[in-house]
Amino acid sequence: MTTSSWVQRLYQRLITSSDRDCPELSAEALPHVAGNFVLILLSRFLSKLADALSNPKIVLPWVMETVHAPLYLLGFLVPIREAGSLIPQVVIASYVQRLAIRKGVWVAGKMVEVGAMTAIALVAWLGNGAVAGWSIVLLLIIFSLARGFCSVASKDVTGKTIAKSVRGQANGWAASSAGLLTLVLGGGFVLGGGDDLTVAAVAGLLGAAVVLWSLAALAFSRLQEFPGEIETAETHPIKESWQRLALLRHDRSFRHFVITRALLLCSALTAPYYVILAQKVYGSQPQLLGLFILASGAASLVSSPVWGRFSDRSSRLVMMAGACLTLVLGVVVFLLDQLAPQLLATAWLLPGCYFLLSIAHQGVRIGRKTYVVNLGKGNQRTEYVAVSNSLIGVILLVLGFTGALASFIGLSTLILLLSLMGGVGMIMAHRLPDVE
Repeated sequence: MTTSSWVQRLYQRLITSSDRDCPELSAEALPHVAGNFVLILLSRFLSKLADALSNPKIVLPWVMETVHAPLYLLGFLVPIREAGSLIPQVVIASYVQRLAIRKGVWVAGKMVEVGAMTAIALVAWLGNGAVAGWSIVLLLIIFSLARGFCSVASKDVTGKTIAKSVRGQANGWAASSAGLLTLVLGGGFVLGGGDDLTVAAVAGLLGAAVVLWSLAALAFSRLQEFPGEIETAETHPIKESWQRLALLRHDRSFRHFVITRALLLCSALTAPYYVILAQKVYGSQPQLLGLFILASGAASLVSSPVWGRFSDRSSRLVMMAGACLTLVLGVVVFLLDQLAPQLLATAWLLPGCYFLLSIAHQGVRIGRKTYVVNLGKGNQRTEYVAVSNSLIGVILLVLGFTGALASFIGLSTLILLLSLMGGVGMIMAHRLPDVE
């Protein structure tokens, strides 16, 4: 079935024109590039909106507070949501590589997410106390594992169905659309506050996320994917996983990328400390939270398509640019806090810095996603994604403890140290080989 004309027109409007060949795609996949691009974009758009409605930094803590869960459980939410989906991917890849058609893995993973979040919504509505809190944590573990399957399958299917010259733009437009919706949510915080958010409203918010994930799975299931390379291994998947870690020893380019990606976590790790520093300077008004959400959404909206287009030219340079901007912002905030704290108290300054930091983070994120997809081919791509994500998950958990340093060295000093880590990452990214 050929791609309809309106899909072709939309595809041409969203991407820059390219005359490059697509030797990385099979002959059967070429007629379906435009349709697959639009379907992947739609599924990511819906998924990111659902993620915003179930934000582990805002919505899930509210759920835990609503059901009167023990306070110590709140600290598990973000690490489980992020690292819990990354660490198992080195094992997940062993199962995915045995399949010639892999979009079903993403769809199945998304439906498990739907089931887990439906259960969390029911707990939010009906549950109470420690039992409810632990139930949410266990359901979040299931949810995170499902995200791991989706992550491995998504990048692999993207590599099989979308031309290399437009993969960065797919990431960029998806992030931009999510930014627009985050902008709307932030506006709601600023204008409405959110003091009247009831238990039923929170459960309804999670229910809306469930519907959006279901629609995303439906869109992804419509992709035209053709059989690709499969791996028939004689060893057990767990043993394969340990063997796969040998990539770090034997594959110099991949090892260099993993080290670079770990250093570039600075753009994500510094973000909460900008918010906390602003709270100390301005106070804890609900409107302040709205300003930061607006800054994040606006940054994604305006910068992601640009980063996506540049990533298709050189994802390595995009990572460098994002790390450089993170470094400059960290130095500026540190110097202002130490030398001119009265300037730091200017109402627009820290939200403005957060806006620029969010732009930098989008560059790092889109650049490294595009780079790893282009670095490998076939099953090698799946291995690269799985091993790097698993290792980054472990590193994320370890670096999460850096927050304890803030009590001893101060917030601005911690921001500076993490930003300097990004400076080293920029140098490492400069030494990566070009893959476009």
